[in-house]
Amino acid sequence: MGKVSIIGLYLFPLLLISSCTETKNKDQAASLTYFDIKGYFQGEAIRLTQEKPLILKKIVKNASEESKEIRIKDWNKEFSLFIESDINKPSWVSSYSVKTIDDTTIYSALSADLRIREIKVTKDADKIHSISIKNDVINDLYKSREALFYYPDSLYRIVKQQNVRVLGINDYQIIGTFIK
Repeated sequence: MGKVSIIGLYLFPLLLISSCTETKNKDQAASLTYFDIKGYFQGEAIRLTQEKPLILKKIVKNASEESKEIRIKDWNKEFSLFIESDINKPSWVSSYSVKTIDDTTIYSALSADLRIREIKVTKDADKIHSISIKNDVINDLYKSREALFYYPDSLYRIVKQQNVRVLGINDYQIIGTFIK
């Protein structure tokens, strides 16, 4: 009897904590104002980590280019720019306009100060067909433009241009093509 009550003392707080966390996650998901970019790409990272698809990855920096076939080990890292483009921050609740045209929903920044300028989500029925994201950072020393594209199980592409006042302009491109 003594062992059962000791185990109960340890298990009860864990069950209580896990049930509160689960409720918080459900409430958070239900209260999202915009499309859940972060959650979507974290889910894709989990799925692709399990599936281990073969990817033809091409990296271009200015004029130099390198390609190879690989299996991505850390999809969260690979999708980090997509995940960081989350617009569901409490302070941004009214910061984006939402426009739907046919199967495409467009989220556009209402203020020039926002880094995430635009997100387009195109669905085929309820399934994501494509996501494109435009990000800009402009200040006195630095200018950066990013265009991110994702076509599930087909291709992802990151195009980035950086202009640092002292260092000049650098163009980067990462293209991951899923090999079937």
